[in-house]
Amino acid sequence: MTKSIIQTDRAPAAIGPYSQGVIVGKLVFSAGQIGLDPNSAEMVSGGVVAEAIQAIDNLEAVLAEAGCSLADVVKTTLFLSDMRDFTAVNGVYDRRFSAPYPARSAVEAAALPKGALFEIEAIAVRPE
Repeated sequence: MTKSIIQTDRAPAAIGPYSQGVIVGKLVFSAGQIGLDPNSAEMVSGGVVAEAIQAIDNLEAVLAEAGCSLADVVKTTLFLSDMRDFTAVNGVYDRRFSAPYPARSAVEAAALPKGALFEIEAIAVRPE
C-alpha cells in the first residue's frame, strides 16, 4: 500500500502530529477541518455558520491538492459542539454539497480543537 501525504498552504497547517490528508489508491482521507483561517491560524469570528463556511473552504483546499472537489466526496463526518447548531450547519452544508449527497454522520462532541464549534472530515474518490 502506497500512501501519499497531502499538504497545502491553502488550508491550515496541522496543529498536531497528523497530515492534512492522505491519498491511498483512489481514496482521499481528510483530517478534520475547523474554522481556522489558513493565513492567520486564528479561528474565524461569526459563530458556527462562519466556522462551517471556513472549515468547508479548508476541506475544499485539501481536496483540491489531491485533485478532487467536494463533488468527489462520498462520506463526511460532522462534529458539532452543540447539536442545537445542526440546522444552521445543515444550511451551509446544503449550499456547498450537491446531490447526490455524500453519506454523512453528525455527532455532538464535548470539545473540539481550538474551541471550535464545528469540524468536518471527509473521504473522497479521486476522479479517473
